[in-house]
Formats: sequence, C-alpha cells, structure tokens
Amino acid sequence: MERRAHVRLMADYNRWMNARLYAAAATLDEAAVHDDRGAFFGSVFGTLNHLMVADLLWLKRFATHPTGAMALAPIQHEPVPTALDQRLCDTLAELADRRARLDAVIADWADTLTESDLDVDLAYRNSKGVPATRNFFALLMHFFNHQTHHRGQVTTLLSQSGVDMGPTDLLLRIPDLGDEGHAA
Repeated sequence: MERRAHVRLMADYNRWMNARLYAAAATLDEAAVHDDRGAFFGSVFGTLNHLMVADLLWLKRFATHPTGAMALAPIQHEPVPTALDQRLCDTLAELADRRARLDAVIADWADTLTESDLDVDLAYRNSKGVPATRNFFALLMHFFNHQTHHRGQVTTLLSQSGVDMGPTDLLLRIPDLGDEGHAA
C-alpha cells in the first residue's frame, strides 16, 4: 500500500469511527456525557473535545506545509486553541456537528496529498512554542494514532456506562483483496 493510500485509509477510519463514537455517546443523556469518570480529560465529552482541539492544532500546522493545503482552507477561520482542554462548545450535539464537518475536511485534504508531499518536512512550533522540524508523513501517522488512542479511552468510558461500541478495528476498513492479494 502506498503511503498516500494509507493516509486516505486513516482519514476514512477516522471519519467512520468518529461517526460511530458520537452516535454511541448520544445514547447517553447529556449529564452522563459530561460526568467526570476519572479519565485524563475527565469525561466522554472532555475526551472528544480534546480530540477536536488536538486535531485543530495539528491541522493548523499542516496548513503551513510547503506543498500548500488548499483543502484545509475551511479551517482557516477557526481560532488556534490555546490549551489542550479548551472547551470548544457546550453540548455533544454541537461538538458532533463540528466533528463531522472537520472529518469531511480531513478526508478531502487526505485525497489531495501526493507521495512527494509526504516526503517534505514540516517546520512548526509545538503548543509550548518550541520549534521542531519533522517528516510530514510521520507527523500524519502521529495525528491519526493520537485520535485512535483517545477514541479507545472513550470506548472504555462508554463501555463502563453500558454502551457497547462493537468492533472498532482498523481491519474493518482495510479492503479485502481476496485471492488477488495472495501470491500464486
């Protein structure tokens, strides 16, 4: 699998899992979604909100990638979050709407990336202002891995509330090549 195909796969998985996760969270009442359950970001809402914050931080950085990022233009109006737990909205429904729109931008953007784009390093400043330059593809993998990490925390919180997410594996989004994928 080409790296850009992997990026598109991860964008697809991100969108699919977030839609399922928000639908599962919506089966709880708003108070339960906000209930502090001792997770790193407290609640289901706090963790989902953190994911939006972190995604916005990274996407703002990715928008400065030297190959250009016209597909990220829809997020340019978004202010840069100033804290990893900065509350972006008040209700799960509001957050779900923003998440769906952001996931569409991520998927559209992933479709525009080329193999050569992935080789161009990205210079940026972290949330503490420390400069760094890293391989763009590796940063994209961090971006998607961070999402998976925190979605796993949310699925645990939902499970503790009696909500079964069902299978969440990336494997479910990887195309089955059948006999074509096996050497003769």
